[in-house]
Amino acid sequence: MELELLEPSFFYHFFNRGNNKENIFVEKENYYYFLSLIEKHLIPIVDIYTYCLLPNHFHFVIKIKEAEALPVKIQIGETKLSQPFSNLFNAYTKAFNKKHHRTGSLFQKHPKRIKIDSDEYLQQLIVYVNTNPSHHHMADYEQYKFSSYQALISDKPTLIKRKAVIDLFDTVENLKYMHEIKKVDLMLLKDLE
Repeated sequence: MELELLEPSFFYHFFNRGNNKENIFVEKENYYYFLSLIEKHLIPIVDIYTYCLLPNHFHFVIKIKEAEALPVKIQIGETKLSQPFSNLFNAYTKAFNKKHHRTGSLFQKHPKRIKIDSDEYLQQLIVYVNTNPSHHHMADYEQYKFSSYQALISDKPTLIKRKAVIDLFDTVENLKYMHEIKKVDLMLLKDLE
């Protein structure tokens, strides 16, 4: 699969999972460390609209910043736009391998990335990513700690683009409602299994 070219000002769905479907997060500290690396490596180049970290995979809905807001090295072509992503995954893999006494690749090849081309798709993706813990029968998405849902519906400080996400859904009540509809759909599907 050819990787989608990263371009300034565009939205992307970024996701990957552990090599051989192995867990990439095995304790709470792993999740927190991964999030700290996101802040360090990605926040300078992306706006995060939503995310979910699950034991063996992750999802992000991001928007690459405008070209003039990117670090100068990227603007002048000295560094590729994809380099901060590589730095994030390499740093996390090294730390994870050291802490858990393992070697080798942690993630499947390259993270997959899909350019988002409409507001409707963006809305659906935000709901899908936030409800992923329920989809995988791991936890109720409303209570899950390692997704952006709680940050989106609260007033607490966050690096998530909360206002932009709420604006996509018109109101926070509609954002909650759209997630609730997905939850009902997931419950019905589970009953059919």
